[in-house]
Amino acid sequence: MEKYYKVGKIVNTHGIRGEVRVISVTDFPEQRYKKGSKLYLFLTPEKPPIELEVNSWRKHKNFDLLTFTGYHSINDVEPLKGGILKVSEKELSPLSDGEYYFHEIIGCKVMTTDNQHMGVITNILTPGANDVWVVKGEDGKEYYIPYIGEVVKEINVEDQVVRIEPMEGLFN
Repeated sequence: MEKYYKVGKIVNTHGIRGEVRVISVTDFPEQRYKKGSKLYLFLTPEKPPIELEVNSWRKHKNFDLLTFTGYHSINDVEPLKGGILKVSEKELSPLSDGEYYFHEIIGCKVMTTDNQHMGVITNILTPGANDVWVVKGEDGKEYYIPYIGEVVKEINVEDQVVRIEPMEGLFN
């Protein structure tokens, strides 16, 4: 069975010419949303996905605005609202050493270099210069770990473990 990975959610329409607003969770929007890219729309778990071809993409505020081939008006895209956009596993490109897909990092256990379990990575934020990993701690609180060499010492996606050297105050 084919595996799919979430790249975003259609949250609304934009204008009257078939554009949709997408809140993205992809680490490579320029690759996922380039003209001709194939995305799969999941409206409900029981329905098969709808294959969509990206016709155009642009950034607008905190959203990605997309149009799809064959969807020319607001009436065409209105039924797509609320759907989850995914990419098939075969569309994933190989990454360079030291690069990871979000889905490989989310769910990893976070351990310190002295084997103290700190929590599990639940989300990845991309605010600017470097990614920030959201960790749900053993105490139920959320902690933010910058993805920088001084903090993240080892990533083992096979074992789902990330080893860190926490900066002072990181878990306070």
